[in-house]
Amino acid sequence: MRAYFSRRYRLSASHRLHMDTLSDAQNRAVYGKCNNPHGHGHNYVIEVTVGGPVDAETGMVCDMVNLDACVRKEVVDRFDHTNLNLDPLFEDRVPTTENLCIEVYRLLAAVFDQAELVRVRVEETSNNSFEYPATGRIAAKL
Repeated sequence: MRAYFSRRYRLSASHRLHMDTLSDAQNRAVYGKCNNPHGHGHNYVIEVTVGGPVDAETGMVCDMVNLDACVRKEVVDRFDHTNLNLDPLFEDRVPTTENLCIEVYRLLAAVFDQAELVRVRVEETSNNSFEYPATGRIAAKL
């Protein structure tokens, strides 16, 4: 039997949405107030979903303590209270929340092997959230 387990984590980070290849006016047109030269911050909520068979002995998809330790080491310790623009992952990429979501997924997929990483969802604000990989009809088109 396959089941899914989701867990939420919180971190705070700042970023500035800006592309050096665009003029200041073009950056303001594309990114609006998110192009503030001083940056701005978010209190992100990162939801990690893993899936797999339910272990007959433990009754769990994965050990929550191990998942917490992995997310803490690979994601929270790396990004919490930082400027995302200064992280090497965003050296050549704009640190949008979409790109952050993809990078969190990649970081976890590379090291967590107790269950399948099904998706990562990053909530930037109460109105904006992003998830990777895409699911449902959208994923079928990708």
